Amino acid sequence: MDYKMTENTVFPLVEVALKKGESIQLESGAMVYHNGEINLEGKMNSNGKSGLGGAIRALGRSVTSGESFFITKASGLTDTAKMALAPATPGTIKELHVGSEHWRLNTGAFLACDTSVSYNMKRQKLSGAIFGGTGGLFVMETAGSGSLLINSYGDIIEIHLDGSKPFVVDNQHVVAWSESLDYNIKVASGLFGFTTGEGVVNEFHGTGTIMIQTRNIEGLAGLITPFVSSGS
Repeated sequence: MDYKMTENTVFPLVEVALKKGESIQLESGAMVYHNGEINLEGKMNSNGKSGLGGAIRALGRSVTSGESFFITKASGLTDTAKMALAPATPGTIKELHVGSEHWRLNTGAFLACDTSVSYNMKRQKLSGAIFGGTGGLFVMETAGSGSLLINSYGDIIEIHLDGSKPFVVDNQHVVAWSESLDYNIKVASGLFGFTTGEGVVNEFHGTGTIMIQTRNIEGLAGLITPFVSSGS
């Protein structure tokens, strides 16, 4: 994927350059603009499966991952095709290299990828069923090889673990993590963390990398809720 990000801004855009016949996949609704040399095609987010089976798979992926039922394929019509992408949340966009390493993604982290990259729904162990709001017993896991763009709410911090000791992260701050890492779901402290103001946390073990977002969108929702009219 040939791309560049806008600089000197806290809310970046990604501008992608495509050659004739070259394609990428992007989250539905992520396109901001293109130069008229791009063909956009909406399709079910079913990893290539069509028909009723594809619809069931797309629905399952949508319910379990929080991603859209549809995904957009953008193809270059010329060698000078350009388009810009932006996530729904204000924050950082980061490239993950898929292939030599694979990643698991939290709800809403996916923005775009090469057509040579996909993701599958990976069944979690029961103790991970409430991990990061991913919808229950499944989590997104990358497949194939190429570039994948993720987005966060706030900045993204990389934490590299050497396996010498566990590392604990609030579950609303995890964006992505290496598939080589194992994790356990724990209560932060006291009765569901109420004594410290924290709730469920994730204790990671092993060697790999965690991508952490610096802001908590549920925390923002809690702050603005008292000021939002519920109507009558």
